[in-house]
Amino acid sequence: MAASDARLLPAASIIAERCTRKYLEGMGRLPTRSDTTPVEAGGVNLIVSTQRLSLNLADVVKLHVAEGPVQRATSAQWGVPVVLIGDRCVGEERCQLFPPEGIFRGATAWIEKHSQDQGLVRLVVAGDAQSHVRLGGLTVPLRTDFDAAYSRGVRTSKLHRLGVWGLIGGREVGRRAGMYLLDDYDPTKRPLVMIHGLGSSPLIWEKLSNAVWSDATLRQNYQIWHVVYQTDAPLLVQRRRVQQYLDAAWKILDPEGDDPARSHIVLVGHSLGGVIARMLCVDSGPSLWHAAFSAPLDSLEADASERALMEEIFYFHRYPGVKRAVFIASPHRGSPSATRWFGRVARALVGKRNDEVATLLKVARRNEAAIQPELKEAYLKGRINSISTLQASQPVSAAGQRLVPASDIRFHTIAGSKSPDVASDGVVPVSSAELAGAQSTLVVRSGHNVHESPEAIAEVIRILVEDSSSD
Repeated sequence: MAASDARLLPAASIIAERCTRKYLEGMGRLPTRSDTTPVEAGGVNLIVSTQRLSLNLADVVKLHVAEGPVQRATSAQWGVPVVLIGDRCVGEERCQLFPPEGIFRGATAWIEKHSQDQGLVRLVVAGDAQSHVRLGGLTVPLRTDFDAAYSRGVRTSKLHRLGVWGLIGGREVGRRAGMYLLDDYDPTKRPLVMIHGLGSSPLIWEKLSNAVWSDATLRQNYQIWHVVYQTDAPLLVQRRRVQQYLDAAWKILDPEGDDPARSHIVLVGHSLGGVIARMLCVDSGPSLWHAAFSAPLDSLEADASERALMEEIFYFHRYPGVKRAVFIASPHRGSPSATRWFGRVARALVGKRNDEVATLLKVARRNEAAIQPELKEAYLKGRINSISTLQASQPVSAAGQRLVPASDIRFHTIAGSKSPDVASDGVVPVSSAELAGAQSTLVVRSGHNVHESPEAIAEVIRILVEDSSSD
């Protein structure tokens, strides 16, 4: 590799890759800090040298050779892509921003020989923030697989099942609710906040997340954050919760409130998640309150904590720092599924027992005369949840549909159409997914899982490339 003839590099690179893989076969665990003390791996003693690994990884992690396709260039690349898996830290606030399954990070490994290592092989492991290595007189790109770490995390997660149970009142997903960072926080990168839909989980974003990481420009400009939330509560409650998750993350990551990342947030939401994203882009004014109650808030019989909660639910401003949003298959004008027979069955099953709704119902029952007539039965009998608030005719929902993103927030819509004759993805009509004033509107041939279609993913990537070049 020290030869000055670059024509030898491809062949040498292939030999080195095969050799490194042989050594890695015996490495079940890896120390993450460089040490001159030899480590035994598969009967062979190695010196481990680490470069630019995540500081959030534990001192010892599991090592897996990446199983996905390796990104190969026409010129030689160096090393073997690997995934490092460590337990989530404990005892510090930042630990809550990482998934309970653990911390998954990509890296590249290769072997070297150094005279000072007393004849032992040196295994070098570099974090995926490092893109090149110096070999002799040449600078060579490292082999990388940016999909591998998250894909392995997806396979270990129980969130798919928990998301469904959370819709009908299961509590486990609620205990895990919050904002999760998929990589180490970077104060200069734009947060790309992804919000899943009804009865779902962040695992739906695997294809889109990997598409972002696979683009060098986007990888340099964005950090991906995933929201986990229990989807059984009404829309306005969900909006408040997601705002709280964002606030909690910023309090930990940027308590001073001056990081560049904070001033340019991009939201991407699917289905109900897209409606929540839109509600994070708007100023409510008094319209939502007037749709629910005929009397001023301060005139109601309620204690201070109840009144404060009601104000947070019904009165709010656009979330600071949001500059762009992408709404995918989102029922901005409601969904017919919420009123059909299976919608009625679902409304009966969907969980209703949460603190915010309990408070709303207590206040409503104490102030029955102040409830708008159209909502009196629902509020007095507790018939409000995530599905009931997606009914286009529901008064608060109808008022929310008229709220549009602030004028300085650029937004885009992507809708699905199952066939040329059906202007719907089977759940959300195209007419409900589209919004006047959008920077772009795309309709793709798809069912409700529009977020996984190649056309939709390509459109989001296009939007992000455009966004990355903006101020």
